[in-house]
Amino acid sequence: MSKRLISTGSPFEKSVGYSRAVVQGDWCFMAGVTGYDYATMTMPDHIADQARNCFATVASVLEDAGFSMSDIVRVTHYVSDRDLVEDLTPALGAALGEIRPAATMVIADLMKPEMLYEIEVTAFKG
Repeated sequence: MSKRLISTGSPFEKSVGYSRAVVQGDWCFMAGVTGYDYATMTMPDHIADQARNCFATVASVLEDAGFSMSDIVRVTHYVSDRDLVEDLTPALGAALGEIRPAATMVIADLMKPEMLYEIEVTAFKG
């Protein structure tokens, strides 16, 4: 079974030493995605806008890997402050409400202060 590495071209991938996603057989394991617009390397101020950017990146990477959003089976949400969860929830429902993957939400410090939200995704098509 071959392994395929997927990159978005983010400068973090090379400097930190990781792939945006790894495809192994029917599985796609995606690294944590933050709310950057990777074309401009800008980060919105609002958590919902960051989440929408995350899901645009997730959808694009899944497509490049031969998967779709409906193949998502597991997500881990990382939120920088529990007080932001209410503002985040509508964006999560819009992206995942029909898919309903297994999910965990963790309140955690993220790598940079402007990062309010990060998502890690696992997809399966079997």
